[in-house]
Amino acid sequence: MSQIHSITARGIALTGNDIDTDRIIPARYLRAITFDGLGEAVFIDDRTQPGHPFDESAFQGAGILVVNRNFGCGSSREHAPQALARWGIRAIIGESFAEIFFGNCVAIGIPCLTAAAEIVPELQAQIVADPATALTIDLETLAVSRSDFQAVLTMPAGARQMFLAGSWDACGQLLSQSEQIRATAARLPYLEYASSQS
Repeated sequence: MSQIHSITARGIALTGNDIDTDRIIPARYLRAITFDGLGEAVFIDDRTQPGHPFDESAFQGAGILVVNRNFGCGSSREHAPQALARWGIRAIIGESFAEIFFGNCVAIGIPCLTAAAEIVPELQAQIVADPATALTIDLETLAVSRSDFQAVLTMPAGARQMFLAGSWDACGQLLSQSEQIRATAARLPYLEYASSQS
């Protein structure tokens, strides 16, 4: 299973409250059969305006997104965190998150942590001023650090424990229990019947 204890990566700051899932990935991309290629389309409509951080060369390769209040609101599409992940985002710090967006992020291994309303703009300003310096998020101590800056983060205890234990990864859990699954399947009468008919 995939335990996540800390993430170190350069940051990218995206300012504004109530950034919804349709802005993260527009509805026309929901027709895709797979999530492949969604990274290139993340914020595609917003990026028609010059100076969007996801287009700035200084932020290419960044892995920690820092946002404001109510990020990921709107429709519950799982394509939004998938698009962010495929662009390269590995964790998000914000003032607050929409509940379903938060859950969709947990399901694919993207920790979403909250920081105080006065901390987020300060961290965003530091990232813009110096994009090359990495941030470290520590899920064990619930803190973010960057050079001489450090701040407290919060995360619901259940989600935090899922990352620390690796239990957020449903596929990983299944694979780690494959022997028990085979043993249980072998005892099921309807699977024995199906095998005898083939």
